[in-house]
Amino acid sequence: MRMGITRATLLGSAAAAAGLAAAGRIAGPAPAASPPPDAGPAAHGGAAHHAAAAGSVDPAANGFDPHAILEDFDGGVVSRDAAGRTVREWTIVAQNREIEVAPGVRYAAWTYNGRVPGPTLRATAGDRMRIRFVNGGDHVHTMHFHGIHPAAMDGIPGSGPGGLVHPGEAFTYEFTAEPFGLHLYHCHSFPLAIHIAKGLYGAVVIDPPGGRPAARELVMVQNAFDTNFDAANEVYAVNTVAFAYFERPIRVRRGELVRIYLVNVLEYDPVNSFHLHGNFFHHFPTGTSLTPAEYTDTISQVQGQRGILEVRFPHTGRFMFHAHKSEFAELGWVGLFEVTG
Repeated sequence: MRMGITRATLLGSAAAAAGLAAAGRIAGPAPAASPPPDAGPAAHGGAAHHAAAAGSVDPAANGFDPHAILEDFDGGVVSRDAAGRTVREWTIVAQNREIEVAPGVRYAAWTYNGRVPGPTLRATAGDRMRIRFVNGGDHVHTMHFHGIHPAAMDGIPGSGPGGLVHPGEAFTYEFTAEPFGLHLYHCHSFPLAIHIAKGLYGAVVIDPPGGRPAARELVMVQNAFDTNFDAANEVYAVNTVAFAYFERPIRVRRGELVRIYLVNVLEYDPVNSFHLHGNFFHHFPTGTSLTPAEYTDTISQVQGQRGILEVRFPHTGRFMFHAHKSEFAELGWVGLFEVTG
């Protein structure tokens, strides 16, 4: 079921979230905001009320859990070739699936392996990556990987068979994992904005030789959803479900190194941001250097931009993180770290 909602109706119900940090839970539905006097029917979206800030989304019913996605790194099926090089293989299936992106808000998504974002693929620089892509959807889809690879593996129209994978067909993308850092993949079929907005994207972590220092590692894919087809987003999130990490804070320990793999795939908005309360983090843009570029509490990312953030929390308590665009936060892109001793 699709709900006719707009940013105005969502902001009305999400406004209740502003004072909930102490409770850590949104307790009940809030009334929809009244549109400005000069707003037409589009501002109403056909909905008198919307409970985006009330209740929670059942991970079992949804088919995936945003908290599990945080730490779900998929290293593939591992073997070695004749030269002794590590080979990692995955099967990724494009599937149509209805998902719940906020309490009571269902969205007809296009998914990789039934989830949004798709699996986080992980390899070490120099590994051979082999991804068998099966199009189980009803539109032409592809997988386009950010990184260095041959043109025939680019997954765009005109690049060869992998650039137009029709429903029921399959193609295997194969290339060497390089450079080390944080990357992403997404469908590159046209119209491109729709294929990304519908949910066909995921993260790729390429570890440097020797790896990085041991840490609690978390994947955060910033995304959003246009639930009424007006080319503007009504729900914002990290790892798809609005308010998921506000409803259930992310638990970390004081003093431990926390490494965040932050990817922005936000469609229809030119820029997104990440702000951490009460702390600073080291920022490694794209993760292609082992030396941080800055020590800060806020960064901005355009679509496709990504970075690795490293932080140690010196104090216990609950610390908010969110988009520093207030509207995005009020529409779901907000969470809490719960730091314990």
